[in-house]
Amino acid sequence: MHDGKSSSTSAPAIPGWRLILSDQNRFWAFRQKPFPIEARRAGAEPAVDADTFDELQAEIARQEKIAEQAAEQAAS
Repeated sequence: MHDGKSSSTSAPAIPGWRLILSDQNRFWAFRQKPFPIEARRAGAEPAVDADTFDELQAEIARQEKIAEQAAEQAAS
């Protein structure tokens, strides 16, 4: 039985982030769970944008790294 959904045309996804492609073909991502306060103080941004999906992935990775380093510093 076919459910009418195509597995070959899935939209890009990044776990923990909500992605939007604007009508201007710009990628936006919003973190679904807020960063802890220490991560925000360290500069982690819960909303980012980029020209391409690859650039968006890199920016999200950068924000998550900032948060990870802030958590490590807070724990030590």
